[in-house]
Amino acid sequence: MKPGARLDPKIFNLPVDRMKAGYYSDKYFARTREVLVQDDHHPHVVMQVFCKTHAYIGGIDEAIAILKLCSFSWEDLEVHALYDGDEVQPYETALTIAGPYSAFAHLETLYLGVLARRTRVGTNTRRVVEAARPKEVMFFPARHDHWLVQTGDGYAAHVAGAIGVSTDAQASWWGSEGVGTVPHSLIAAYGGDTVVAAQKFARYMPDNVRLISLVDFDNDSVATALAVARSLGEKLYGVRLDTAGTLVDKSVIPQMGTFVPTGVNERLVWNVREALDRAGFQHVRIVVSGGFTVERIRQFEEHLVPVDAYGVGSSLFHGQGEFDFTADVVKVDGKPCAKVGRFYSPNDRLELVARD
Repeated sequence: MKPGARLDPKIFNLPVDRMKAGYYSDKYFARTREVLVQDDHHPHVVMQVFCKTHAYIGGIDEAIAILKLCSFSWEDLEVHALYDGDEVQPYETALTIAGPYSAFAHLETLYLGVLARRTRVGTNTRRVVEAARPKEVMFFPARHDHWLVQTGDGYAAHVAGAIGVSTDAQASWWGSEGVGTVPHSLIAAYGGDTVVAAQKFARYMPDNVRLISLVDFDNDSVATALAVARSLGEKLYGVRLDTAGTLVDKSVIPQMGTFVPTGVNERLVWNVREALDRAGFQHVRIVVSGGFTVERIRQFEEHLVPVDAYGVGSSLFHGQGEFDFTADVVKVDGKPCAKVGRFYSPNDRLELVARD
């Protein structure tokens, strides 16, 4: 997204009525609003939001959408915020909300939750992207979490630099679609014949779909990669290595003794690259997947392993660090008012969010 552009709140498909009713909110926030409304007490507050950890922020536009659509008088609120993908330092103010507290008291759980979730995914993705640069990173963790989180997580990964996501839902917020390879299940459906499965994929998929085939079905990645390349020629964009961490590929067995031979190891990648090059298939790219983390990618890159792209999954949901966000009232009716240890901390990087 270009600077100054924010996603349309409608894209998030929020359950507005239930959010307004406090259905998804911690009960004490919903009851706080009830008290203020019944007492006809509407103090003007400044709410300040920050993360305690260095991060690349995500969920800002989603949080703004929650405030726009689910507060009780958005026109009375003044919101300043960073942008999705911005780098933030520990305790740096990322969002402020100014206005009558009764208008948005019930929403704190919601905007803090989306900020925490999307920032975790975005930061973990950015760290992987930086470790792999200039290699491509594909965002493949959809199967490791509930389907409902796909749209926002995919956008967070996109903003953080992932070049592809695995589902259409993950790509929907920026108008793209998921990417993928010839999977093990399709190979199994054709009797375990990777070449036939790849041929069928090439026959029925549009020409603009990159044809990348998994080649570890028989635990003989070199032979399978060569067979697929000979069958498809220039149609084959790449092969993907995904050997299980409990297996040793056939090509690696004679070379064992000085390295950990299981899974997708450095020697296996070299074996496949060298075999493809010798056979004249220098154009075929190598994608690796299966347990790749920032540290593992960094090691591969330091050792100049000939990987063209990394498919990264569950580590993007975990990674290192906690990305919880905190919100504090720091001013009431124009005067400082905050719990001990909290104070108003202005940030000139924040930009005013348009009310329309």
